[in-house]
Amino acid sequence: MAGAHILDPFQPGSGALYRMPAQCKIVAAFGYVICVVSTPITAGRAFGVHLLVLVGLCTAARLRPLFVLRRLAVELPFLAFAAALPFVVGGPRVEVLGVGLSRPGLEQGFGLLARATLGLMTVIVLAATTPTRDLLVGLERLRMPAVILAVASFMIRYAGLIVDQMRRMSVARRSRGHEARSLRATGVLAASLGTLFIRSYERGERVHLAMLARGYTGTIPGTLQVTAPRPVQWTL
Repeated sequence: MAGAHILDPFQPGSGALYRMPAQCKIVAAFGYVICVVSTPITAGRAFGVHLLVLVGLCTAARLRPLFVLRRLAVELPFLAFAAALPFVVGGPRVEVLGVGLSRPGLEQGFGLLARATLGLMTVIVLAATTPTRDLLVGLERLRMPAVILAVASFMIRYAGLIVDQMRRMSVARRSRGHEARSLRATGVLAASLGTLFIRSYERGERVHLAMLARGYTGTIPGTLQVTAPRPVQWTL
């Protein structure tokens, strides 16, 4: 399983954030996201304080700014949607740089962008300071249903294999002279995605049958042992 950890965002390091039990960090992250979502759109200073807190956590964890920015790139669709709101939402208009924009649209766009960015930064800090195994253990300690834990565990384990399979298929296409330079390549790419889906499905069937042959009953046997958090760690 050479590619099993390709998608793992964990960044090895040391510090209080790394030593804190995973279940404490999961509860803290969930609570902080709820706090961010509950902040009124008009409370611009409160969003600034939220941002300063998260920047401080990134600094304490010694996360590289480029790493955080790359992870934030997944919110680009939200950014495009937020940028369109001032033009499509009705209501009172204000002039910005000679362009008439909707005041409610500006507020809604700012709220959407701020909440999405802060929530995503919270998840980035959590994932970057907690190994994937510890996250699964923390969710198990928080009584997450066993089925969801099993699905998440297998998804993490085999996502890297699927990405590796995509890369090999891409190399195979290029070695046969295929270059996706126009819309004519759409058919070839669609066929490749179909092939990848079939291969992934067949691999999943083989893995499932192998697990059943070894006594799998729907839950991962054996609870991963971790040290229970001390009461003081829940208050940090």
